[in-house]
Amino acid sequence: MKNRILSAILCVMLLFGLCACDVRDDRLNDVIVLFTNDVHCGIDDEIGYEGLSAYKKEMCEKYRYVVLADCGDFAQGGYEGTVSNGEFIVELMNTVGYDFAIFGNHEFDYGIEQLKKNVSLSNAQFLNCNLFYTGKGEDWLSESTKPYEIMTYGDIKVAFIGVSTPNTISMSTPARFMEDGKTVYDFSGENGGQYFYDLVQKNVDECLKKGVDFVVVLSHLGIGVDMDSPFTSIELIANTTGIDVVLDAHSHVEASCWVLENKEGEDVLVSSTGTKLDNIGKLVLSEDGTAAVGYIDYYKKKDPVLTEKIADIRKEFEEQLGTVVAHLDEPLSCYDANGIWMVRCREIALGDFVADAYRIIGGADIGICNAGGIRADLNSGDITYRDLIAVNPFGNALCVVKVTGAEILDMLEYFYRHVQSDYKKDGKPVGEDGSFQQVSGLKFTIDTSIPSPVQVDETDSLTGISGARRISDVMVLKDGNYTPIDPDATYTLASHDYTIKNGGSGMLYFLADHELVIDESISDYQVLIDYINLLDGNLSQYRTVDQRITVK
Repeated sequence: MKNRILSAILCVMLLFGLCACDVRDDRLNDVIVLFTNDVHCGIDDEIGYEGLSAYKKEMCEKYRYVVLADCGDFAQGGYEGTVSNGEFIVELMNTVGYDFAIFGNHEFDYGIEQLKKNVSLSNAQFLNCNLFYTGKGEDWLSESTKPYEIMTYGDIKVAFIGVSTPNTISMSTPARFMEDGKTVYDFSGENGGQYFYDLVQKNVDECLKKGVDFVVVLSHLGIGVDMDSPFTSIELIANTTGIDVVLDAHSHVEASCWVLENKEGEDVLVSSTGTKLDNIGKLVLSEDGTAAVGYIDYYKKKDPVLTEKIADIRKEFEEQLGTVVAHLDEPLSCYDANGIWMVRCREIALGDFVADAYRIIGGADIGICNAGGIRADLNSGDITYRDLIAVNPFGNALCVVKVTGAEILDMLEYFYRHVQSDYKKDGKPVGEDGSFQQVSGLKFTIDTSIPSPVQVDETDSLTGISGARRISDVMVLKDGNYTPIDPDATYTLASHDYTIKNGGSGMLYFLADHELVIDESISDYQVLIDYINLLDGNLSQYRTVDQRITVK
């Protein structure tokens, strides 16, 4: 039986860095597992890959056995990932020297084919025990990944098991996981929590039968309160036995060392480093059966090899940002000829393009994008990655939610409550509002002669509708034709997490108890890039406004 009390004490010691700088000869055979999670392209944020590489080299000078693992969501979250489809990040990870990695949900943001390429480019062994390919094509998962890896370090035998969130498909773009209209990737979540726990337990038991001293789970499940039950690391631990340590990701929680009880009341150590390489995770496994975990939260040394590599990638990155992806004969602007910011008070062609991108890439009935999220024009001539990123620069993530027709009607009243018959007076804008939505899959009329019936609270969020409505003739695009909206029907609505999940644009009223079809998938600028690629760079349909919003 492992010494769990000593493990917990060492956790606290490691938090303050005492284990990192006090190495005795009798500890040289300890296994040092460094780990990262949710880096999200934070290549030189905080400690960064330069600091991680320097710290790894320092550990290699002090200990015989040093391992480096990543718990997912490394390839997405910054421009360097977007323009290279994650390849720049894989290059850096290879230079640092990762031994193991698992799939976070955002590793799928660039599509399955690109993920295959990124895995093939990586020097790390990818682990996953709950993801299976069920299609008729080549089973690349079985060929390039393993459910677990058992490593022997001197007298210590360690099993590393990979676990990805079963909610990956809903957190990405479901169409990416389909062939001939059928989902062909199984993350082992459809049959509920117990099925998932049993699958992980099966792999744990296999490792224990092979005589391992430690079972370490690399988990992209999350330990945050907003994670989706029953697929959290906390619930996994409570419903299994035999796991010694869980190195967690997905919730961006900073947890130096938690001690949780498993199904039989035994302690399991849990750690997570937060995000963007704010911290370096460190797990110490010793010959006496003890385990200690925590993270390094301050480290200023930099590896010059990584500094040079990042500089090279930055140079290539700048070149990639200039890659031409489309051409425009006429500009798509947020402003009118007099400099009035029309995106906040009228439908514009650029808004049609952005909203269409959300609807079509999200596979939804309706797409919306708040005016405050559209930040730059697309000028005439060649359009580059840099131009598209400037249009949607915030890195918000694509979401799709189910809503009723009645709720859509209420939303429209709220979004357009400030619209006036003329958008300017004495050369100055009137009726501007950042929550004004550019729309796709909808047509309607705003009657500005009717006072807005919208009721709001002290936060300016919608609380109800009272009085005659301003919005009429609401039509929904279906099979290429516009038909009247059905208040009792359910529709899928695509936007981003700022609006759909975080209550931006006054959406708090609509957030409770709504089913998310896609939960924080690809970034907003990636949505535009994917849509441009789908159009083969042809934006000719956006030369003029589509007359989706009529103001009278």
